Amino acid sequence: MRRREFVKKTALGAAGAGTLAACGAESTPGVATAEAAVQGPEVQWRLVTSFPPSLDILHGAAERIAERISGLTNGRFSIRVYAAGEIVPGLQVMDAVQQGTAQAGLTGGYYYIGKSPALAFDSSLPFGLNARQQTAWLLHGGGIELMQEVYSDFGIIPFAAGNTGCQMGGWFREPVETLSDLQGLRFRIPGIGGEIMTRLGASVQVLSGPDIYPALERGAIDATEWVGPYDDEKLGFYQIAPNYYLPGWWEPGLNAVLQVSQAAYDELPESYQQLLAAACNESVTDMMARYDVENPRALRRLVEDHGVTLRVYSDEILRAAWRESNAYLEEQAADDPTFRRVYESWNAYRMEVFPYFAGNEQHYAQFAFNQVPNTLMSE
Repeated sequence: MRRREFVKKTALGAAGAGTLAACGAESTPGVATAEAAVQGPEVQWRLVTSFPPSLDILHGAAERIAERISGLTNGRFSIRVYAAGEIVPGLQVMDAVQQGTAQAGLTGGYYYIGKSPALAFDSSLPFGLNARQQTAWLLHGGGIELMQEVYSDFGIIPFAAGNTGCQMGGWFREPVETLSDLQGLRFRIPGIGGEIMTRLGASVQVLSGPDIYPALERGAIDATEWVGPYDDEKLGFYQIAPNYYLPGWWEPGLNAVLQVSQAAYDELPESYQQLLAAACNESVTDMMARYDVENPRALRRLVEDHGVTLRVYSDEILRAAWRESNAYLEEQAADDPTFRRVYESWNAYRMEVFPYFAGNEQHYAQFAFNQVPNTLMSE
């Protein structure tokens, strides 16, 4: 299938799935599609994730997508989910989908910037879009069509499958107050955020979720970032590195992507294709809602029960990170035509949406959020 035809077909499929998700039970199009799905062929897929099963929101998104599709097809479209390490390591999910080891994988596109730097746009970029903005750009700002073009070179179709919200800024054994404190710091951080931290002087390592705690425990790394309070508490980083920084400027709104084998997708009947897209769309809302409930509770436990110290990155570090982040993106755009094509769309949207959020949204947040006493931050 030629690229333009492929992108057009999958874009229309996603649009159709959005219509299906919005339909009520009494809606004729929804009922017709559901009936067609129930009468469809028996299909069995394997879905691998980059995450351990203990992360019931992030890894659990794959399980909920599988359950939703199975339920809508009376079990005729069955997807078995495997956590990181059960079939392939967490950072080899995309390879597994490319090679046909699994038909789908839930992961972060930025893990694979070695294949193409443009894959980072599918997840999150330093000082980039927050959760709402990232979802808006992907679904209605032309982002998903551009990412489909990037992924088509690897025989993969991407589906937005959830967002973690603005992530935290990482766990550190010792406080980092100035740029000099970052020099030689052994820091686990993937994606373009890792590239920027390298420019700031850190010694960057990329590890999948299950491998981080052992590396931190034995002193192979001095610091790590992961997701946010709910997931981080489960992985126990606070036991070794009690300084918890904010904000996670490198991942202000990380999108989890369901990477689907194009060959496997093309074998599905259209009704199954639409249900797959609809289940992913549902997961986008579900994941963010779950994190917004659990993260505040977990952060309070970390501070009040586990003695974690919350710290804010200094202006010196943030200004240097902002400068290096934008320089990196411009350099990549100059060197890589594929990166430049996606970057121009993404950056144009960033330039448009940031002033809007800096107005109405920010003024509301600055006043209203500060009316509630914050007992979590140390003075």
